[in-house]
Amino acid sequence: MSLTDILSPSDIAAALRDCQAPDSFSPKKFFQISGMSKKSSSQLKEIFRILDNDQSGFIEEDELKYFLQRFECGARVLTTSETKTFLAAADHDGDGKIGAEGIDLFKC
Repeated sequence: MSLTDILSPSDIAAALRDCQAPDSFSPKKFFQISGMSKKSSSQLKEIFRILDNDQSGFIEEDELKYFLQRFECGARVLTTSETKTFLAAADHDGDGKIGAEGIDLFKC
């Protein structure tokens, strides 16, 4: 399964266009524009699984840096500041990675 099986390609493209400039990425806005905020819990779990590049059950800071590239190969890398802000918003237990409980962030 791919992200375009769950999310509209045009919504993904619009979300990526919205955050093309460095330091313009807002997780909340990205999730709204891409349609992720309207998906069911099971769909969000599948999105999380796809984004968990190494299939460890967690999305670590290194994976998060390449978050946008999981949606489109040529997308930019998140800046260090964006990555840390994103991680802080979803890392509920402070272990430096996002677990399945962080899926609630997608519903913002």
